Amino acid sequence: MENENTPRILLVEDEPALAMIIQDTLEGEGFEVERAADGLRGLDAFTRHRPDIVVADVMMPGMDGFEMVRRMRRIDAVTPILFLTARSSLADLVKGFDLGAGDYLKKPFKMLELIVRIKSLLRRTTSAGSEATPPADPEPPAICFGRYTLQTAAQRLLDADGHVQELSYMECEILRRLSLGRGSIVEIRPLLLDLWHDDSPYNRNSLHVFIHKLRRRLAADSHIRILNIRGLGYKLVVEGSNTQ
Repeated sequence: MENENTPRILLVEDEPALAMIIQDTLEGEGFEVERAADGLRGLDAFTRHRPDIVVADVMMPGMDGFEMVRRMRRIDAVTPILFLTARSSLADLVKGFDLGAGDYLKKPFKMLELIVRIKSLLRRTTSAGSEATPPADPEPPAICFGRYTLQTAAQRLLDADGHVQELSYMECEILRRLSLGRGSIVEIRPLLLDLWHDDSPYNRNSLHVFIHKLRRRLAADSHIRILNIRGLGYKLVVEGSNTQ
């Protein structure tokens, strides 16, 4: 009998040997795994089983991972998605994150890293959907800077005209750190270790993609800039503000 509390993973991978290794590893960690060999079958399994998380290859015959996720997002906008890919171009990273992926893992990868990434994505989803006990010294539920208000619990960015942008967990967490520390450098390495658990060049590219997306989201206020402090990190500045 299946345990209702067991996290359910949909694994969409067209390489049978790799798919079997991943499934055996994840089931050994206590996950329930449903496998699909291509995008069409993955989309069908997603509709029928509604998993807690999707782990999907990008390059697959027929319907690739990008198109599969595009269609999944029409059904469900919140289920976390982790892409597995041998492709590492910034264009691919941007496309995947724009479609709603929560994370990328570059092939070849260690199974331990895959497990860590899956558990991290599941924790984010659980935290976003639950009423957590507030810390002794809580952060403000809303962080204001320029014409924007960041609602961290709801993962939303509001502007002065009432326009609302829904943020991914990563976008919200990176912007939270930048806005709380505005005027100061948020160092790259600690940020990568906190959010990705390693500071590999691939994950640095992922961070760069999120910074690019945040700059676009903040573009309506010309006084706000996210500066790249070469070799160190990023800094959010609000021109005309006392806190730079």
